[in-house]
Amino acid sequence: MDIAGWLRAAAGAIPRLCVGQQVRRFLRATADCRGQQREVLRRLMALNADSRFSLEHGLDRVRDAADFRRRLGVNDYEFFRPWIEQLKEGDFQSLLGSRNRLLMFSLTSGTTSQSKFIPITRQFLDDYRRGWQVWGLRTFDDHWGIFTRKIAQITSDYDRFRTPGGTPCGNISGLAATMQRPIVQTMYNVPAVVSRIPDSEAKYYTALRLAIADVHTAMVTTANPSTLIHLARMAEEVSDLLIRDIADGTLSSEYHVPTEIRRRLGWRTRRRNRRRARWLEDLRQRTGRFYPSDYWPELRVVAVWTGGSAAAYLPGMRQYYDGIPIRDHGLSASEGRMTIPFVDERPEGVLDVTTHYFEFIPEEAYGTPSPTVLEAHELEEGSCYYILLTTASGLYRYDICDVVRCTGFCGTTPVLEFLHKGSHIANLTGEKIAESQVVAAVCQCAERMHLRLRHFTVSPAWSDPPRYQLLVEELDLHSPREGRRLAQTVDRRLQELNCEYREKRTSGRLGGLEWLSVPAGTWKRLAADRVQSLGGSLEQYKHPCLVPEIDFAARLLAGGASRSPGAEAAAGRGVEAPETTGARADRTPALANVQSTRH
Repeated sequence: MDIAGWLRAAAGAIPRLCVGQQVRRFLRATADCRGQQREVLRRLMALNADSRFSLEHGLDRVRDAADFRRRLGVNDYEFFRPWIEQLKEGDFQSLLGSRNRLLMFSLTSGTTSQSKFIPITRQFLDDYRRGWQVWGLRTFDDHWGIFTRKIAQITSDYDRFRTPGGTPCGNISGLAATMQRPIVQTMYNVPAVVSRIPDSEAKYYTALRLAIADVHTAMVTTANPSTLIHLARMAEEVSDLLIRDIADGTLSSEYHVPTEIRRRLGWRTRRRNRRRARWLEDLRQRTGRFYPSDYWPELRVVAVWTGGSAAAYLPGMRQYYDGIPIRDHGLSASEGRMTIPFVDERPEGVLDVTTHYFEFIPEEAYGTPSPTVLEAHELEEGSCYYILLTTASGLYRYDICDVVRCTGFCGTTPVLEFLHKGSHIANLTGEKIAESQVVAAVCQCAERMHLRLRHFTVSPAWSDPPRYQLLVEELDLHSPREGRRLAQTVDRRLQELNCEYREKRTSGRLGGLEWLSVPAGTWKRLAADRVQSLGGSLEQYKHPCLVPEIDFAARLLAGGASRSPGAEAAAGRGVEAPETTGARADRTPALANVQSTRH
């Protein structure tokens, strides 16, 4: 460990002790899930009690959970949009209490063509950071040495633009990074200012330039594993440039980094490190590759999402991070942090009952006129639920459309695994295929066939009979024969995973899965278009592995998949915008190059 590491460890001893107390308080809270949640509900009702929304709906007089439900139904973003529009204009009292200061809006995509503006208040941010601290200390304790070394984290700008009322709009991870204490900021080798680089490729190059120069990197973290795959590939492609910049103390002019940000990076990029550059060059010559698990020999853990559609990227990510443990950083969204995982290589986490008030609708009851609504302590192991949030940001009984499975309990608090977005369910004839089933089927079959699919999407298509299509970029398959075989294998696996799909296939109501080859660059274009048109940050973009819209493939190939009229339909038809590789849009005319086959 270098001198800076020892100083960081000594200076951080007291903050680490405080975080340790937070961890112990959290674990004590999990022993009394019901009591903790009732206290959180009381606190949240009091926080915004003098807002016009609370007064109009009688939330200032809520006595208990049953009273809360009587006064307010289950809601989606559109219910809150008029109140949030007033917030955007600077009328903070519309939704928030006088003591609940608005800091920013976190942008994410909606089920309509308009972005969602999620209010982020000071109390919400404090709750958000506390959950991260609990997660972080447990991760550090399980991977000793991170605290004295460095973390490479990729975040997005929290201040991309301002509302008419002057409130910043962007990504909450950028705000959290900016507001960290100075001693904590020294743990990161990619400073928060890098998130403000507008060009995504320039941002990623700058992050690589800073992080690879640091041999003491012990953790790499971002939201989606697809980002880490892109970064690893980019590092290989531009390794000559990276090594030269590290040796010369420069930041390449080939990438557009604003002058002010170059100035603020200061010594970080101007310091020559010829010794590290020689070591990197020797490594590349010796191994014939340029992988993170090689150029960061002190790497202890990678922290990314691993549940739901993110699982599709893990095999590809492991290629570059060979042998490095993966710790899921929990089910979280702009609307709130929901779970805290405590174990490597597992997507499930303990419900954060100290932060938000949670309610759950059993999956089979969702969408019915009067669904059963449960509190957290009432869940049953093995059952699946839609999750509802009530938060410090003025969202009450908010349906985030996330489907989770209860895998057990920590004390009396449920441990939850994220399965998929509820909107990511396709249903042509009653089969109700879930994205998690698609991810499992395609990943398992591709592994058996020794294929490396960078991205794929399954979507329904009308024909006689109707069927599903498996869309794969042409460079990911060696031949049409391989594409046909993959589709046949996935079709059989889907029948094993989904009895309704098997029944519809057996009865002839559904045709066999169709392989559809799309031109190279199609997924890059889709990612760039969706982020541009629907909002959200680069680090939040998750490629949709299942799109329920009938005309998705045709619109994709015509270049208009990001602005779907079907995206304006009700739940079960929407598409979540997730995490881009940051690549520029490829406008290759696609229709002339399509190959498809049915079996």
